[in-house]
Order: sequence, then C-alpha cells, then structure tokens
Amino acid sequence: MLVSLHVKNLALIQETEVFFGPHLNILTGETGAGKSIIIGSVGLALGGRGDRDLIRTGADYALIELVFQLEKEGQIEKVKKLDIPIEEDGLVILQRRIMPQRSISKVNGETVNARLLKELSGVLIDIHGQHDSQQLLQTKKHLEILDDFAGEEFSRIKREIKEKYQFYRKIQEKLAETDLDEREKERQLSLARFEVEEIENASLKAGEDEELEKQYQKMSNSRKIAENLGNVHILTGYDQEGSAGEAVGRALRELNSVSAYDSVLDEMAVMLTDIDGLLNDFNRSVSDYLSDLEFDQNDFLQVEERLNTINRLKDKYGSTIEEILLYKENREEELQRLIDADAYRDKLNAQLRDARGALELVCTRATEIRKKAGKKLAKLFIEALQDLNFNQVDFAVEVERKDSIGPDGWDEVSFMISTNPGEPRRPLANVASGGELSRIMLALKTITAGQEDKDTFIFDEIDTGISGKTAWKVSRKLAVLGKSRQVICITHLPQIAAMADNHFIIEKKSMEDSTSTAIMEIGGTDILNELARMLGSDTITENSLANARELKEMAANTKQY
Repeated sequence: MLVSLHVKNLALIQETEVFFGPHLNILTGETGAGKSIIIGSVGLALGGRGDRDLIRTGADYALIELVFQLEKEGQIEKVKKLDIPIEEDGLVILQRRIMPQRSISKVNGETVNARLLKELSGVLIDIHGQHDSQQLLQTKKHLEILDDFAGEEFSRIKREIKEKYQFYRKIQEKLAETDLDEREKERQLSLARFEVEEIENASLKAGEDEELEKQYQKMSNSRKIAENLGNVHILTGYDQEGSAGEAVGRALRELNSVSAYDSVLDEMAVMLTDIDGLLNDFNRSVSDYLSDLEFDQNDFLQVEERLNTINRLKDKYGSTIEEILLYKENREEELQRLIDADAYRDKLNAQLRDARGALELVCTRATEIRKKAGKKLAKLFIEALQDLNFNQVDFAVEVERKDSIGPDGWDEVSFMISTNPGEPRRPLANVASGGELSRIMLALKTITAGQEDKDTFIFDEIDTGISGKTAWKVSRKLAVLGKSRQVICITHLPQIAAMADNHFIIEKKSMEDSTSTAIMEIGGTDILNELARMLGSDTITENSLANARELKEMAANTKQY
C-alpha cells in the first residue's frame, strides 16, 4: 500500500508530508484548497508529465516522494521482474525531482527512465479520475476489461492468438513479395545468379583465409626472418669461434678430462652432453627451416591474389568465409524461388490456408471463453450497479465477430446498458452521463479488485453528479472496496467523507506574500467540524455538529467490517 507522500516546492505546496493508513482514506477541503494538486503529485511521481511551471515560485526544483509497502507475493515478483531492487522490509521508495531543464526519477536510490516508471506504476497503484471514466466509452477498452476479467488462463489463449496471427501475417508478407512484374523479376534473377556464381567460382573453404594469412605473413617477412634466423644459426652453431655450440663443445671436453675423479663431475658431464645434443638438434632445425624458407615469387603473388579475392567477397557478402557461404545458400534459395515462382506461390498459399485455419481455431476458443466470461461479468455488474442505486439497470456484454482478424482475435466487445425499465439496451457511450460513468467505473473496480495484485486505488471525482441516496450507495461501495484494498478518495460529499477510516483535510493558507497548501490527518472533533462544514454550515453550531455526529454514526452502522 501507499505508506506516505512527501511533496516539496510543487505549485502551491511549500512542503507537506502525509502518512496514509489501510482501508478507506478520505481527503476533503474547501474548493480551491489544492486537493487536485495532492493527487496530481502522486501521478507526477509515477511518471506523469511535469514541466517547469509546476515548480513553486522562487524555488529551484520540485520534489515528490512516495513510499510503498509491498506485501502481496505476486506484486513483489512483478517488481523484481522489472529489475527494480526491493528493500528487505518490502519498501519501494519512488522519488522524482523536477528542475527547469529536466527531471530525475529514482526507485530505491537507482535512477530509472520514464518507460520503466510507467511499468512500475501499473504494478503498484490504480489511479482513477474523470479521464478514466471516459475510457469506458471506447469499445476497445471493453475488450481489454473483459479479457482481464477472463483471467490468467485466457491470457495464455491471447498469447497464442498473437503468435499465430504474427505467423499468418509473415506468410502474407512473403506472398506479397512474390507479386513482382516481369522486369523486376528478371532484374532480381540476374543479380541472384551473378552473386551465386561469383561466390561459387571462388571455391571457398572454411578456414582457408586464416591459413593464407599465415602464409602471407611468412612470405612477406621472409627476408627479415632469413636474416635473423641466419644469425641465430651462426650463434648456436659449431663452426665459428665464440658460438654457443663451439663453447659448449670445449666445455664438455674440459669436463670429461676430470669426470673420472668424482661421480658428481661425471653427472655434470652427462647433463652437459644432453645440452650439447639439444643445442645440436636446435641448430639443425634452424638450418632446415632456412632451407624451406625459400619460395618462388609466383607462389607469393598467388597467395596475395587469393587473399584479395576472399577479402573482396567479405566486403560484399559477409565478414567470414562461413557467412559468405551462408549468404550463397540464401541467394540460391532466392534464385530457386524466382525460377519456380508459381510453385513457390502455391506452397505459400497452402501454408497460408493452414495458418489461417490454426488461427481461426484459437479465435473460436477465445470467443467461447469471452462469451462465458461476459455473462458472468454482466451478472456481477448488474449486482454492483444496483448497489450503487441503479435500481432498474439491465446490462450485457456483447461479443460479436468482426470481418477481420487482428492480434487480439476477431471479436469486438461492447458494453450495453439500459438504466430505465422498458428501454432497450444501448451502447454505454449513448446512455451514461458523467455521474453514471463514475459509478460504473467504481462498480467495475469492486468486481475486478480481487483479481489484481495492486493494493492501492485512488479515486478523484468519483462523486461527480451524485447526491443524496446515491451518495450513500457510493460511500458504502467504497467502504466495501476498502475492506481488501487501500482506497484513497477525494470527495466533496459528506456521506462519503463520513465513511472514512482515515480522514485528511487539505487547507490553503495565505500569508502576506505567499500562499501554500498543506494536508493533515484529523480526528475526533475535527472530523465532526469538517463534516458539519461539508453539510453546508457556515458556522459550526451545536445543531450542525449533531447532524455531523448523526452522519458519522450512520456511516459506522452501515460499514460491515
């Protein structure tokens, strides 16, 4: 859940911090006190658009910090999959600093980008405002809602649809590529033949280039090798005075002349004899290498020319011989496709029919599941809407087949509703008013909350266009949702405020040269005073307090904790 919100230098807020509790948190205050800024700051911390105009006048930056406590295992796993560190106690701390030229977001001390922050916010919290209600008017949103309601098993079906659709589209694209005019076909044939023949004529062998490079290096440096190795042969030989061989031979003669006098000297003589033998073998190997170093200049030119041929092919077709040969195979397939275009097209058409059949099969399964889930959702929706004072509501989820197939299948989903008896069901967009949309969205949240890992729901403007009995119904629904989730709600209605488990008041204070907004938790008499104000009392009297007390008692009796 959302444990705390800390805001500094944002719009009218100089600095304020609030600690939210579990269940139903209610935020109230006078019109213009800055309630929208408080909720807006949460959206900003979660990656909402922020610019320099939001920075409080005279400040260098604005700062928003959210602290979440994660308890659900599913929620923790989703955060870990985003490679975001979680504190041992399950805390996730989001911080966003907005500066004139840029903004920086951090999660548990690590800087994150906007995309990752958006993904994280989708795991942590559900913020519902007037814009979200308007989304209910979009039929594509209805499909999304129904699919989410259908559960994890259906999500696997959707993944299968997407995979089969992508395979189907890939074959369609291949078919489109075969639709060439004769001139273009001849051009591609000519190019493919040339490239295949050029590689084929080179008769490449794997690893050949590496061996040629070694030969080239040896040949091109043969003069230096011969000169240096000739010196080595002289220095390690036996013919020149002062050479290693001549010196070792003389030392061996000296040692042999005295080795009979001591066994240790005899062992030394054996060791030096071995050294003499090794040196003699080495000197002979040098001589043999020098004899083989001679080569014909034509051999060098052939190696050089062969390397140039291979390198030219590398520039055109691949960085290694293996890549060049693979390119040749692909071009041979392309060449055969162009030669046998009709047969290739027939083969693709057969593959397309099979892919279409497999796709339609899984789409049919999806339709069946959607229709079944739609009936269940409609039943729950009607019950939830009746709880929200839609007394004569009739609701249905229509699943109809479109003319085309897409990555979600071939179904189009529409929410159909009738709010008055005797009237036929019509599309939601043609019937619902703003206030009704807010209640419909609340009904949806109470139905789907149990399927989500999110712990926190924020409602802004949920009380739009309602009053009286309907307000009581909405407040009770919020309290029910607050049983299993943390709910944070801004409201102007006393009936909703009276249901609060935790009540916060937002106030705007004006001084000589500045204005600031702050939020604080209230209790006891302060709650009654705030309810009395919301009930319309200009001044707090015993009668207004009695009305507020009665309202709070009614709310307590209505709750079913």
